[in-house]
Amino acid sequence: MPEPRTVRIGTRNSPMALAQVDRVRNMLAARHPDVRAEVRSMTTSGDRWQGDLSQLGGKGAFTKEVDAALLAGEVDLVVHCVKDVPGDRPAPAGTVMAAYLPRDDVRDAWIHPGGVAIGQAPAGTVVGTSAVRRIAQIALHWPHLVIRPIRGNANRRLAKLDAGEYDALLLAVSGLDRIGEPGRITHPLDVDTMVPAVGAGTLVLQCREDDNAVRDLAASLGDTRAWAETTAERTMLHILQGSCHSPIAALARTEPDGRIGLRARVISPDGKTVADAHEWERDPVLLGTAVAVSLMRQGAREILAAAEAAAA
Repeated sequence: MPEPRTVRIGTRNSPMALAQVDRVRNMLAARHPDVRAEVRSMTTSGDRWQGDLSQLGGKGAFTKEVDAALLAGEVDLVVHCVKDVPGDRPAPAGTVMAAYLPRDDVRDAWIHPGGVAIGQAPAGTVVGTSAVRRIAQIALHWPHLVIRPIRGNANRRLAKLDAGEYDALLLAVSGLDRIGEPGRITHPLDVDTMVPAVGAGTLVLQCREDDNAVRDLAASLGDTRAWAETTAERTMLHILQGSCHSPIAALARTEPDGRIGLRARVISPDGKTVADAHEWERDPVLLGTAVAVSLMRQGAREILAAAEAAAA
């Protein structure tokens, strides 16, 4: 019997990231029993830092160390949450996004220890979140709630909630599912009210551009629907040059006739100015471009520039 081929998978060492790698390992075991997955986890600067992410260069703080290990040949494949991958610049030279896995639940979760729904939460309820997308949409729909920044992985945020530092949290449904905590969810939020993050619920497999064997292996796990929807969302994000300070929300959904619908929203952090677009197309790049243009015609560039200036 030939020796099984080993593929080294790089990841952050947070509980959620490790759960995500387990999913990839299980998919590989089911489809490629001749491949052995070896996990190499690491702590990123984003995991260590407890301040404002912008001071570390934004979302790339969660991916750069893992990407560096990939480029150095220390790992063969990395697993990222798409929402953690910067949208204002391409993937590191020499690497490629080889596959998007089937999409999980894209919704945001409202978590209240007393079971109070977000619409019934009294004025002054302290909500933990640092995502400008969530902050802006809370200001738009529930301006009586009080936002308090929070950092740390989902487990740490839940611990802070349990310690009474916050009255409620907003977290991703998919993330809570991945760490085995779906029971903490009071209720998910409707996607047309709280439009999700670009790439919400989607994992991407990244490898070296010249490693054809691993590229093929990763591609065998990919989902064409997730690829099309994510491409539409990230095309829009790239054209708008969205960063960690950008209050941009988007969700692409494949229609029964094969077209893709992309709903996107750019909101000022105070919730008072909104650009909203919804377009349909079969080509995801054309779709993302059309939505970005529609948003810019509504003043999205000005909203984003003001948000960047306020965060500086």
